[in-house]
Amino acid sequence: MTDTPDVNESEEINYFRETPVETVLGNHVFVLLQLAAVRLAETPPDLGGAQLVIDTLAAMISAGGSRLGEHVDLYRSALAEVQQVYVRAAQSAARANSDSLKREGETESTE
Repeated sequence: MTDTPDVNESEEINYFRETPVETVLGNHVFVLLQLAAVRLAETPPDLGGAQLVIDTLAAMISAGGSRLGEHVDLYRSALAEVQQVYVRAAQSAARANSDSLKREGETESTE
């Protein structure tokens, strides 16, 4: 057995050395946006998971600010869009829950 690093590990390290930090973080922003969208698209939506991702994204974008590079406005816009989707999903879930409780109450009162 040798102590030489795996080729993929070496390529990854080189990628991190050669790629601007703003680019690496931007890639992560978009992965996290996709993760939030997937959680919100589930049936029923995973609101808790989506909220964690959205809050993390908001913190990253807020902390990085203009240092995130030329695409920071795009990140902010995409975050705002996924936040709007979250609000709509949460409102829909609340309505569905309320309707379910009303139906249960009506069933109990007719018995």
